[in-house]
Amino acid sequence: MVDTVFSLGGDLPVRRLGFGTGGLVGPGFWGPRGDREQARELLRAAVAGGASLLDTADNYGPELAEELVAEALYPYADGLVIATKGGVVRTGPDQWHLAGRPEQLRAACEASLRRLRVERIDLYQLHRFDPALPEAEQLGVLDQLRAEGKIRHIGLDTVSADQLARALETTPVAAVQNPFNLLDRSAAPVLALCEAEGIAFLPYYPLGSGALTRDGSAALAAVAAAHGAGPGQVALAWLLHHAPVLCPTPGTGSPVHLAQNLAAASILLSPAELGLLDALAP
Repeated sequence: MVDTVFSLGGDLPVRRLGFGTGGLVGPGFWGPRGDREQARELLRAAVAGGASLLDTADNYGPELAEELVAEALYPYADGLVIATKGGVVRTGPDQWHLAGRPEQLRAACEASLRRLRVERIDLYQLHRFDPALPEAEQLGVLDQLRAEGKIRHIGLDTVSADQLARALETTPVAAVQNPFNLLDRSAAPVLALCEAEGIAFLPYYPLGSGALTRDGSAALAAVAAAHGAGPGQVALAWLLHHAPVLCPTPGTGSPVHLAQNLAAASILLSPAELGLLDALAP
């Protein structure tokens, strides 16, 4: 039986299959996507369907995704964990710029606190290390925010194993977000370090930007057919089986796809099926 719960930071139990809010905003993470009330209803449906980890960011929209989370779900139910990100400023569709100076990170965190209507953010993730600044300086301001009670746990987004190891010498890290899915396992060294340290790994593009929702291989199609499921559901189930720290948060703007994604947690893959799927990576 696959354990469907992970203790984020050692003290926040979450269902490992969560919900990402990137699909609630427009293409290139810019502007709205459809009706605002439909987006709020989707958030409510995600939580009602069992998702207890919501992953968002201040630059989704920008600001829109965080606003929708608060509009739909505040006051938040007990056990609901909200993760957001700062350190990137978006200026247009698929246009973003690093903003890792201490005063920028502090301002971004405090703005997220206001939009989410909370006094403390459960998981605050540095969206990117700014290479123009010392990594320790960027981690230092997050440490200060945590000491002030504005952040509960610190996370990192898009890091190498070396960067994560250096960060751990400075401060506890509760979560990492890197690309990882059935076909893209380039972050395997980061995942191995996360497993060794008990750090949550929130894989982004868990469905390969949609590629894994289609029958991309005979093996994936065969396993999906055996379970009466779609290939995307099997791809999510594979993540849950592959490593106990993997906590995928697939996003969608569709209620149908949301229900399909959440149902993936109930798919139990056999050792033979896992062997077939493991062999798919280039």
